[in-house]
Amino acid sequence: MYYIIRNSQRFGPYSLQALKTYVEDGKILMSDQASPEQAPQLIQTVRSVLKQNQVTVHIQNSGSVFSQIGTIGKELILPGFGFMKNDLLKDKKLLWLALIGLAPAFLITFTFGTLLTYYAISLYFSLIWGIFFYYMFSTRQVNTRNTVILFFLTQFTAFILVNLQRLPPLSFLYALTDSGHFLGELVGYILGVGFTEESIKALPLIFILRTAKEPLVPQTLVFYGLISGIGFGVLEGVHYQTTVNTQLSYDVAFFMNLARLTSLPFLHAIWSGIAGYFISFANIIPKYRRSLYILAILIPAVLHGIYDVLGWNIPGLAVTLFSVLLLIYYLKKSRDYQSKLIQIR
Repeated sequence: MYYIIRNSQRFGPYSLQALKTYVEDGKILMSDQASPEQAPQLIQTVRSVLKQNQVTVHIQNSGSVFSQIGTIGKELILPGFGFMKNDLLKDKKLLWLALIGLAPAFLITFTFGTLLTYYAISLYFSLIWGIFFYYMFSTRQVNTRNTVILFFLTQFTAFILVNLQRLPPLSFLYALTDSGHFLGELVGYILGVGFTEESIKALPLIFILRTAKEPLVPQTLVFYGLISGIGFGVLEGVHYQTTVNTQLSYDVAFFMNLARLTSLPFLHAIWSGIAGYFISFANIIPKYRRSLYILAILIPAVLHGIYDVLGWNIPGLAVTLFSVLLLIYYLKKSRDYQSKLIQIR
């Protein structure tokens, strides 16, 4: 005699013949758990029990395929519109599934393959990054309205301030990036590209900080920094995909376009997240705000510049990994640093 266990509920006990009959009738499944009446601690599947006792089971089909479908009922295959209205629209998981899975197809179809298409697809990937960052780094202080404003504010400031690269001394520093000399390129990428872009991404963070109604903890500013970086990465990605990448060979352009939608915006986010970390301390400990603001731009600019010089190779990837690990380290030590700075006031 055997007990049958399904969903933590126990039934029986049943004889081997009864098990065979119930399995053939579909009342007991081969994957259900079974335990002997004399030793209930020994649990195995019904399939194993029947095999050990050399009991052969033949599950017969009930009629033809069409008769089976008729018996099952059309509701199982085609839910009524009542389900669509009352249940489907209330299930946020299903809505998110449809949005994430089908959004690119709809965006491409209704933007007609124009510049707007590149921007819309970039927004799609930035939304995915935003959801991920919200899950990983959000705090009770994170405000959805501020997050959206920050995302587009960064693009606005980038659109305006990026033109500064045409003015001296930034134009000279940008020119160094094509000097052909490692040291000259390093200076150009750090003090020109890195300093300018990290400053652009940091400005909206200062705006959020100045309009906050309470002191924002480091993790909150890190989250906003991540969003600011994604916002900048969207605009930069569209620019490169529609200009520089169009001059590349098909395979190189494909991979670079993919990078502009995924890893490169992520890097911008990490660097501006580091900036947000130091900016938060500049607000919490205003006595040291001057040096903290400098660190907020200098550290990301140096990481940014070194990566740009090294490029998409193993040393460059090492810099990206170091950037991520550095941000994680900062967050883990944020309370210790805050306590130390408060003590030396």
